[in-house]
Amino acid sequence: MAIRRAQALLCLSKLKTSFVLGSYSRFHRFSSSSSHHSTQFQNVGFIGLGNMGSRMVNNLVKAGFNVTVHDINRDVMKMFTEMGVSARETPYEVAQDSQVVITMLPSSSHVMDVYTGTNGLLHGDNSIRPALLIDSSTIDPQTTRKISIAVSNCNLTEKIDNWEKPFMLDAPVSGGVLAAEAGTLTFMVGGPENAYLAAKPILESMGRTSIYCGGSGNGSAAKICNNLAMAVSMLGTSEALALGQSLGISATTLTQVLNTSSGRCWSSDKYNPVPGVMEGVPSSRDYNGGFASKLMAKDLNLAAASAEEAGHKSALISTAQEIYKKMCEDGHETKDFSCVFRHFYNGKDEV
Repeated sequence: MAIRRAQALLCLSKLKTSFVLGSYSRFHRFSSSSSHHSTQFQNVGFIGLGNMGSRMVNNLVKAGFNVTVHDINRDVMKMFTEMGVSARETPYEVAQDSQVVITMLPSSSHVMDVYTGTNGLLHGDNSIRPALLIDSSTIDPQTTRKISIAVSNCNLTEKIDNWEKPFMLDAPVSGGVLAAEAGTLTFMVGGPENAYLAAKPILESMGRTSIYCGGSGNGSAAKICNNLAMAVSMLGTSEALALGQSLGISATTLTQVLNTSSGRCWSSDKYNPVPGVMEGVPSSRDYNGGFASKLMAKDLNLAAASAEEAGHKSALISTAQEIYKKMCEDGHETKDFSCVFRHFYNGKDEV
């Protein structure tokens, strides 16, 4: 715990530096002069200030939004208040100050609690202030749809234009911490299309791309399917490269073959799992940073549960699930998910 706390404080220290060096004025009003995006919403709440959420908040502030934050980690909230960002003690208090609330949380249970728990976003008399509730967590589509129904049963305390009811969007992201910091995330969005169009300027302040995926839960479904494909491609690439080494082909040479042939994929040419082949990726720094194996295991569990509910055959989900479960059991849960090359396939570093 002490190590994790130190890492979190180091991350926050770096984040604080980016705020100080960035050219923004504290809490100036949103206008066309302070942002490239035009929106009817100015006051944005954000709940969940982890590695992803903290950087997304940074970009919202840079875009000129008035941001109010909440997190169970008081050290994180203190860091933001010292930078001029308002903080509140509960999700309910964030909702009272916000036209839009974004959540970025670890699991389905956390999201459900923030929405429907004591002092949650929907706490009170069935009337809420936010017109838009956007969940960017990676959770199962079923939980998303349950919460969306609860939101649709609420009324707005203050009508905005012709909106009489609040809307919920599920908008999980792809791109990881680096994209969150750079503001180049991809959002996969489910929910009412008119709500998506209203939210698009907000999403564009944090990401490069947003893709409308259809009704409620479809954004969550798209994220689960994307991460399934990512896991399977990483396993296939790692297995091929480790086999190549056993057959006498260097990982560098085989990577060149893959990347100019039909085996080319993101895992081979953008996120190579072999230490010594590619700079700037987790394999080049002992698999530190990146997307933790425990998070991949969590997402594969979501995929497995969704496949079972849909009655879909899931042979590759099961295999990937078992491998990443073993990675976690063997003590590699905090290492990047590409560590399967070394710790499951016994691949060798490129020297």
